[in-house]
Amino acid sequence: MKVKVSAKTYDELLRKLSRLTEDVTEVYINLRPTKEVVVKILENAPNVRRISCPPSLYPKVSKRIIYALGQLGIELVPEERPRGRPRKYDEKTVKLVRELATRGIPMREISERLGIPLRTVYYMLDEKIRR
Repeated sequence: MKVKVSAKTYDELLRKLSRLTEDVTEVYINLRPTKEVVVKILENAPNVRRISCPPSLYPKVSKRIIYALGQLGIELVPEERPRGRPRKYDEKTVKLVRELATRGIPMREISERLGIPLRTVYYMLDEKIRR
């Protein structure tokens, strides 16, 4: 089971890590993994096989910690998180808009059928050209 633990301070992080259980196999923490943090994770979740942190913090992790975890068979990795604002319309909707447009259906009708603003329909079609 994967668990995400977020905190603003190390004290808060250590308190939250105390609640981990034995069935946890993967932990994501939003602060740099220090010796104390790693020990707390291993005390409360002995079956952990993977610890991840933000990619910006990974270079700041002690090489000794990475080596020690490797000796225990635990992987410490930077976890990429999606950046930027999520898309409002999924790729399936965009494909549908493009398909309807190629069939010759007017843009206004596509907009009304799918409940998408007219300007967005035009943008979806224009984006296809730019790719």
